[in-house]
Amino acid sequence: MFTWEFATDPYPAYAWLREHAPVHRTRLPSGVEAWLVTRYGDAKQALADQRLSKNPAHHDEPAHARGKTGIPGERKAELMTHLLNIDPPDHTRLRRLVSKAFTPRRVAEFAPRVQELTDRLIDQFMTKGSADLIHEFAFPLPIYAICDLLGVPREDQDDFRDWAGMMLRHTKAGHGAGPRGGVARSVKKMRGYLAELIHKKREALPAEPVPGEDLISGLIRASDHGEHLTENEAAAMAFILLFAGFETTVNLIGNGTYALLTHPDQRERLQDSLARKEGDLLETAVEELLRYDGPVELATWRFATEPLTIGGQDVAPGDPVLVVLAAADRDPERFADPDVLDLARRDNQHLGYGHGIHYCLGAPLARLEGQTALATLLTRLPDLRIAVDPADLRWRGGLIMRGLRTLPVEFTPAADGAVQPS
Repeated sequence: MFTWEFATDPYPAYAWLREHAPVHRTRLPSGVEAWLVTRYGDAKQALADQRLSKNPAHHDEPAHARGKTGIPGERKAELMTHLLNIDPPDHTRLRRLVSKAFTPRRVAEFAPRVQELTDRLIDQFMTKGSADLIHEFAFPLPIYAICDLLGVPREDQDDFRDWAGMMLRHTKAGHGAGPRGGVARSVKKMRGYLAELIHKKREALPAEPVPGEDLISGLIRASDHGEHLTENEAAAMAFILLFAGFETTVNLIGNGTYALLTHPDQRERLQDSLARKEGDLLETAVEELLRYDGPVELATWRFATEPLTIGGQDVAPGDPVLVVLAAADRDPERFADPDVLDLARRDNQHLGYGHGIHYCLGAPLARLEGQTALATLLTRLPDLRIAVDPADLRWRGGLIMRGLRTLPVEFTPAADGAVQPS
């Protein structure tokens, strides 16, 4: 497991684990030993089990594994107090505060901006007849979108794109195949920038909220029974919304496009539906793409706080537990024909965005971006096709996320300056 060959197609190995060792202890390339949970029922139970803490302080880590869980550099940068690292009651308080500034209504109001960004990015390459859909489309779209939502000034957003690119290139720690230092340096730069931005926004914050107020201003303003977020908490929350909010969406768009281009019958079905201006199939399609080959392969780290049993396997206090979402979402005990891509699948309670109190706060934004990106690509570039042998594509080596390094595509170029309606 966790070789480059495994990264290309992990699903046969996960099928073997589900059948023969559904809760399996393994040593990761980083040296950390962890339990892998692969069946849907066990996974759903583990995701909701509050005896499995998100706080790394509960990890009974040997010296050789110290500091090798979580996001590189977040501890030194004082960015630990975010929703992926804390438990109730702090988690309850912070999530409630953030939810006030990050509502589905706010995301719905943001839809025109996501469409504008999507069209602008496609405009930049549609006259060429070819593109790398990861670097020219799937990567910049969620970066610019989350920067806009957070309130990062437009003139600073390319810096965020550079830092995020550094994170994407170096988040390979799970495979032991790249330095964590590049990520840590980017985290440090991002932390310094966010601290300065929060300070500036706090100084200039009007007494009353203004329409369309950005998320960082909302975080500063948010209070729960008179208790405000500290500056560290606000910086950590802004950081994790950016960090968790961009790579998952990069992979949702990249993996989703790849799945559609390698399943022409399903792609044609969706294009026909879009041509008829129907929305139902687009919604179920994105959910199915999340289940079939989702952006998050393993849920983020959990640590047992007391002895417990998962799937008949005893887990000791301090042991790390990794729920394998990619395996659970292909479990034949839960999904009919789980290895078949069916965009119209209705019974689809996948775990792609987690389950329980740590269910992804940014799921509405990711869904909006995924639906907008895929619909616009298929509508504006109707003959889109992969430009290389799919066997030559390489998947990024990482422990948590699953995504393509590149996705070269070809299509009939549009006339220069022609902006086609989406």
